[in-house]
Amino acid sequence: MEQSTFNIQSESEFNTMAFAVFKHQFAHCKVYRSFCDLLNVHPSDIQHIQDIPFLPIEFFKTHQIVSNTNPVKEIFTSSGTTGMSVSKHFVTDISLYEQSYLKGFEYFYGDISEYTILALLPSYLERNGSSLIYMVDDLIKKSNKPKSGFYLNNLEELKDTLLQLEESNEKIMLIGVSFALLDLVETYQFQLKNTIVMETGGMKGRRKEIIRTELHHQLKKGFGVAKIHSEYGMTELLSQAYSKGDGLFATPQWMKILIRDTEDPLQLIGQGKTGGINVIDLANINSCSFIATQDLGKTYTNNTFEVLGRFDASDIRGCNLLIS
Repeated sequence: MEQSTFNIQSESEFNTMAFAVFKHQFAHCKVYRSFCDLLNVHPSDIQHIQDIPFLPIEFFKTHQIVSNTNPVKEIFTSSGTTGMSVSKHFVTDISLYEQSYLKGFEYFYGDISEYTILALLPSYLERNGSSLIYMVDDLIKKSNKPKSGFYLNNLEELKDTLLQLEESNEKIMLIGVSFALLDLVETYQFQLKNTIVMETGGMKGRRKEIIRTELHHQLKKGFGVAKIHSEYGMTELLSQAYSKGDGLFATPQWMKILIRDTEDPLQLIGQGKTGGINVIDLANINSCSFIATQDLGKTYTNNTFEVLGRFDASDIRGCNLLIS
């Protein structure tokens, strides 16, 4: 089942795989089984993927979400302030994550070896357990370019590297957390021609949060580019969605976004309506593939979606079953 996950070619293949994964996780993930039992949902009740229950993402903060008995190889953790509980994703097969991000990158951007990868991710580098750092570190290694690497506070060196690579017409991808990219363009101005600038979101308490359109406006002006790309991923997932600009994200073939009603979390709503983002990530076969996030968004045609913000804690309804 794991190998065929990344070879899905059609919606019917996706649905067939989703049903199989649901039955597997219903049988082998104790927390997810308890959640389904509380909702009185059994595999025999599932006629469409929309009928599958989505586990509230908060469970990753309070329970070990695993769907097999294999040894845990990696524990990815979310960032959090002191005293704040963090999500933990217990990964028993790290090769699934590696296949997911490598095939996902190839699907959206082509061969990794064609790019020099520059990473400006200070808040992630300063802690352990970041799934983003794991992914970007591997992308840097697989790019096999001498200038690929991480940059912490050495913005001048990053500026010089960017300009040198631009002059030699190299294909460059600059991946950065929002606050650090803003720090860079407030210090230096660019007119980049061969660089994809990708923000991974988040001010991480370093700056006041701003809406994505304003962030992208400032970054486009500072880098001299027409589009800012974005990555949508999280600790609890093993797959990422990407936006090549204009705030519209797309998913790889093994990932799907559905939108739930903000007043009734068990009710899904149609395209173009704002609600809570539910994710099906079939790469998550060994944890839980059906997750109700705390993000707000809308879906559109061609499996595209928009991320509009996050729920306030007071807005989370019906998501605290089992949480203790």
